[in-house]
Amino acid sequence: MLSRLAALMSSCRLRTAHRAGLLLVMCMVVVLPARLAAQEDPGRAAMDTATTQDSVYQTSIAGEFRPAKGFDLIRTKRSSLNISFYGLFRYMNQMPGTQTFTDHLGRERAVKARNDLNWHRTFVWLTGFFWDPRFRYNMSLWSLPTTQQTLLFGNMMFRVNQGLTLGVGITPNLTVRSVQGSWPFWGSSDRQMVEDFMRGGFSSGFFITGQPLPKLFYTASVNNNLSQLGVTAQNDTRDLAYSASLNWMPTTGEFGPRGGLGDFEYHANLATRFGISAGTSREARYANDSVPPNHTQIKLSDGVNPFDANALAEGVTVQKLDYDEVAFDAAFKYRGFSFQSEYYWRRLSNFQSVGGPVPHNSIFDHGFQVQAMHMVVPQLVGVYGTYGKVFDEFDRNPYEISGGVSYYPSGTRSLRLNTHLIRVLRSPAASSFGFYTSGQSGTTLSIGIDILM
Repeated sequence: MLSRLAALMSSCRLRTAHRAGLLLVMCMVVVLPARLAAQEDPGRAAMDTATTQDSVYQTSIAGEFRPAKGFDLIRTKRSSLNISFYGLFRYMNQMPGTQTFTDHLGRERAVKARNDLNWHRTFVWLTGFFWDPRFRYNMSLWSLPTTQQTLLFGNMMFRVNQGLTLGVGITPNLTVRSVQGSWPFWGSSDRQMVEDFMRGGFSSGFFITGQPLPKLFYTASVNNNLSQLGVTAQNDTRDLAYSASLNWMPTTGEFGPRGGLGDFEYHANLATRFGISAGTSREARYANDSVPPNHTQIKLSDGVNPFDANALAEGVTVQKLDYDEVAFDAAFKYRGFSFQSEYYWRRLSNFQSVGGPVPHNSIFDHGFQVQAMHMVVPQLVGVYGTYGKVFDEFDRNPYEISGGVSYYPSGTRSLRLNTHLIRVLRSPAASSFGFYTSGQSGTTLSIGIDILM
């Protein structure tokens, strides 16, 4: 892994959208004055249910699998049971609705632009301890109606001491910051383009995590693969994925709940965070050569799945490849203002194929994104912006400019109304989960409401 990382480092629906946006603004105008009056009381407690009740969870498991504070159902000397949940409803319109793009081999492809209303995501967590408060369990229900997927999974952890927690279960490949616990406290309800393109996914594995020194945190994980979604044990390979992260918070030793974007809590003292993440994996199609691949996590910079037939050369199908990635992040929060940045390097190499050789020894892409947010009305309204760009092997240089407004009607992070606008050129990221589709150039509007309890 170290040698790979060393090499890596070297080297008129529009009208409908306007109406929906106008409707949200009108609703905010009606509700906002009453909420502004409530903000005049500087001593009001937020009582944010997004803050976990048990500190054991704060640095134990990351990504979309960290529960909220929730509600205690049972608590005895020998066991406990807590329930918490997350829900998101969202309208999204990718415009223009009819468009095409040209891939890196000069072939014209259709862009599958969406315009839909969806109950987009549900999470329910059943968490607690058994026998010993240091032994924790987390059973998760995840549902994505947009793709008709519903899964039950979990993890178990034993906290040896502050410097070491051992865990097994579904866990992230620690490739970028956003898979390490900040969800859902992002600018909007899904990841931005560059990190979505570069990142690994979630898979079954073994992990260790802890705080060995004041203000210093680490996590390391061994997983079955880069992303287990759609991959069964029967078509998985014997190869494993390895990843690790290290983050340092030198000033205050914390970065707000979940380390997310936005200084909702209004830091009177400068909070800082610096991190490094890295991952490596030998990935496969996880399907026979005669059918489409089950692997969907990795995309080329033109948005094409490298395991698709003819993706890198006519008549050639990639069966396996090496994925190596590293990222550095830096961020600060101060008096209602939040800024975070991340730079990524990714290499795909060591291609194994049928039908002929791949005309690349390796494919190297790198890029960055920066995000800033200001709570223009403390604990009520936040405005943010994002810029990201990829410098890629195929000289497509995709980028995005995005921004939006979040309104917190309860005065807590637990309930949010969000309007998000994206301008993207030649998107390399693509999924039914997020804001992007392969090759898209144009504007995306998202209006959503989410709750975390």
